[in-house]
Amino acid sequence: MEVRNCRGCGRLFNYLHGQQLCPACLADLEEKFQNVKEFLRTYPKAPLNEIAEKNEVSVKQIKQWVREERLTFTEESQITLDCEMCGGKVLSGRFCDKCKTSLQHELSGAIKRPSAPVKREQKGVTSTKDRMRFLDS
Repeated sequence: MEVRNCRGCGRLFNYLHGQQLCPACLADLEEKFQNVKEFLRTYPKAPLNEIAEKNEVSVKQIKQWVREERLTFTEESQITLDCEMCGGKVLSGRFCDKCKTSLQHELSGAIKRPSAPVKREQKGVTSTKDRMRFLDS
């Protein structure tokens, strides 16, 4: 366990993993997330700058929530992000549907399925290489 300074308030806290925020700042950030989520339900067509301004959250933080797939924009929303592979429009996540499918096929092709072990038939034929050997001392 490490002791680090919180990036939000500067206080020392026991860091385990994830964001470098103390529990109080994490709770505050989660509350802001819930506020943004409710705001988007009420005003689905609101521009990104307005969402950030009304909820006292940075545009960067809202984009991070969308990349993490915690937030998603509706089809009627004017806000989209760019796919990290092809540059296409994304409503939630890092990749468009086409690129997600492509990545999935590439990754599943990279995993080799174990083949059935080859069985050797021994019908009375014994090989000298398969015998147990003893060393005389």
